[in-house]
Amino acid sequence: MPRLPILLGAVVLLFCAAAASAQSFAFTDMQGKPQRLQDYRGKWVLVNFWATWCPPCLEEIPDLVSLHEAHKKTDLVVIGVALDSTDKSVKEFVAKHPVSYPLVIGDYDMAAQVGEVEVLPTSYLYNPQGELVSFQEGMLTRSSVEAYIKNKK
Repeated sequence: MPRLPILLGAVVLLFCAAAASAQSFAFTDMQGKPQRLQDYRGKWVLVNFWATWCPPCLEEIPDLVSLHEAHKKTDLVVIGVALDSTDKSVKEFVAKHPVSYPLVIGDYDMAAQVGEVEVLPTSYLYNPQGELVSFQEGMLTRSSVEAYIKNKK
């Protein structure tokens, strides 16, 4: 997909120009609940790939929790997919640092449902119509996601 970088604050988001027919995904979170793109029609969906051993991943989690809490009842949901992490390490992390959004223990085959993950963290953003519209390799912030969405409304 062609990409055009745009600076929003201190974060560069990469736009997917040809996202008209985005792939869907189906995950099962740590509570056994299905997490499917189709179930979130009408909301923005941010899928964040991370790992418990990844310092930038851990640094962005408080912003993602804040983002999810601020918007989950209205227009956005965050789904975290832990890669290169064990079920035990994720449970230990969540016991110390509560995460309010759905968490999935994943692998790179599962991640391929969304897109390539070459670095952690990596995030993919779907619009309310279920189209993949953006992705970010590296950290993102609540304010950068909110600014992007505000710009697209």
